[in-house]
Amino acid sequence: MLIGDLKPHSSSLLRYNPPMPAPQKMPSAFARLIEQLQTLPGVGSRSAHRIAFHLLKSPPEDVNRLAAALHDFKNDLKVCTECGNVTEADPCSICADDKRDPASILVVEQPTDIAALEQTGIYRGRYHVLLGRVALLDGIGPGELNVDRLIERVKRGNVREVILGTNPTLEGDGTALLLQEQLHELGVRVTRLARGLPTGTSLDGLSKAVLSDALQGRGEFGGRLER
Repeated sequence: MLIGDLKPHSSSLLRYNPPMPAPQKMPSAFARLIEQLQTLPGVGSRSAHRIAFHLLKSPPEDVNRLAAALHDFKNDLKVCTECGNVTEADPCSICADDKRDPASILVVEQPTDIAALEQTGIYRGRYHVLLGRVALLDGIGPGELNVDRLIERVKRGNVREVILGTNPTLEGDGTALLLQEQLHELGVRVTRLARGLPTGTSLDGLSKAVLSDALQGRGEFGGRLER
């Protein structure tokens, strides 16, 4: 064999390629927590990891208090079968109160809305919680809301007025229109919470939408507030 017939070794044979290390998996307890956190609305992977690391660094007693609160929340709370409010007793304290006017029903989207309205100390009727609002783009239609129970309450009789207290948003307005159509067929008076001018503000600092609502929702001046 001639020297010229010898071929140099290829660079791939001279290069050392160490084996790739096996990918490290998260501890199973950590992975389970991440998986469960991501089932919560609005919590993605990044938020779930941030919450998990926060809990990991927290004192054990803080984490135990959170776990106990979640346990009690699920086991002690229930939904009122009459109005849909969150309660520890069924019916809730408002539905069970004989001093509340059963002829007036104020419809809201969430139980937190009841807490806000109760702080005013003005309304003395009863409530109905829809547990949401119509949002077709999110796949939430009337069938997913607590509407049928409201219709049953009105059909039962003795309901003088249904006050629509859905939020002043596109979805809230659409939900209110849907309820208005169904309730008018039952012959009950349907009203809507007033919108407009916040107390303590000046007109030149308000938006066109707020001023429009105030003009369209204007009422008699000097009359007593109906409760």
